[in-house]
Amino acid sequence: MEILWAALVLLGLGLLLGLGLAIAAVILHVKEDKRIEEVAKRLPNYNCGSCGYAGCKAMAEAIVNGKETNLRKCKPGKEDVNFKPIIEYLDQNPNEDGSKVNIHL
Repeated sequence: MEILWAALVLLGLGLLLGLGLAIAAVILHVKEDKRIEEVAKRLPNYNCGSCGYAGCKAMAEAIVNGKETNLRKCKPGKEDVNFKPIIEYLDQNPNEDGSKVNIHL
């Protein structure tokens, strides 16, 4: 009988904590801009930090958010990366309010 109570207590505790996690996942959900990942794919992905950001994803986030406008800060990308696909992608996918991301080479 004692094992049954222990199992029921653990089952109840598991259900309660699982429900808490499910509610927290809904409440604390962070919506990430899908354009950040698409711009990061078009960067060289060396993650060297020579642009002044922690890596290519951080630079892509700065580009999409409008904090970085100069694509030539990516030093490894100057020779082997064509930045035109990034510019074209951001022209085709503007901000939620319809404004375009201002970037240049």
